[in-house]
Amino acid sequence: MKNFILLTLLAVLAGCATTPKTDWDKQIGTATFDQVVGELGPPEKSATLKDGSRVADWITLRGQQSASFHSMPDGRVIRMENGRDPDRVMRLTFGPDGKLKELKRIWR
Repeated sequence: MKNFILLTLLAVLAGCATTPKTDWDKQIGTATFDQVVGELGPPEKSATLKDGSRVADWITLRGQQSASFHSMPDGRVIRMENGRDPDRVMRLTFGPDGKLKELKRIWR
């Protein structure tokens, strides 16, 4: 019985293992567009510049809708939409050689 519990626990823990996130700052000069797409999926936006460079945006965190609630003197509660938080975006620029050249983290 103890072996069964131990094996079950090990199987659960092995299933919970996560792949470490790539440190894209350390990939400058080596990573290619295809490698990034392989890990992050297709970008939200992408553009090729005249010099052959490519700029692409990946959303790393989607902004959430925020709201507040106000109590009225007559007991009613009113929900007020406050808008949306900005998305967190990782903008990667690849040189004409296809290698990652620049990384910017922006909010929009």
